[in-house]
Amino acid sequence: MTLDELNKLDLKTLADWPLPTKLVALTLLGVAIVMAGWWFDWRSGMATLDTAKQKETELRGVFTTKKNQAINLEAYKKQLADIQQAFGALLKQLPNKQEMDALITDVNQAGLGRGLQFDLFKPEAETVSEFYAETPIHVKVTGGYHDIAAFVSDVSKLPRIVTLQDISMEPAKDGVLNMDATVKTYRYLDDDEVIARKQKAKEQKK
Repeated sequence: MTLDELNKLDLKTLADWPLPTKLVALTLLGVAIVMAGWWFDWRSGMATLDTAKQKETELRGVFTTKKNQAINLEAYKKQLADIQQAFGALLKQLPNKQEMDALITDVNQAGLGRGLQFDLFKPEAETVSEFYAETPIHVKVTGGYHDIAAFVSDVSKLPRIVTLQDISMEPAKDGVLNMDATVKTYRYLDDDEVIARKQKAKEQKK
């Protein structure tokens, strides 16, 4: 069929069209219907389907995570209990505010017990952190080498956490040594101090 014959075709005489022409027309009509359906309806449906598949993948991931957490829940509980127990043991090594005087006395007695002479024993202003405070004590002692070494060892064995920092030693008369050091003691903040510190931080942010 030529182009001129196609131009002469009239839909009103569709029944009289030759069979090949009818087949071609039906094919074109079917293609047009499919394209129109995809453009106006199926295209948005496909986008919705892709979104749903992506959401399904995300939900499967969340489900797997939650499932693993549920399976290991008892192990997590035991781990938390172990952490709390370890934290409690560490916390016991920090005195509270009322026990600080006794701790400072223990440090002083450790030196006197080794026969050391304190030329200076001066607690400085404490530095407060989020949950604990540290108090530096500037000390100057005079004594024999072995006595000073024993004093340092005794301080390290105290039931509370005490550290010696900025240590300097120099010889003195009669074969003794002068030791200058900073002894740092630590204490945990009580509940009232923690609340007051958080409140102060909020006020500063405002």
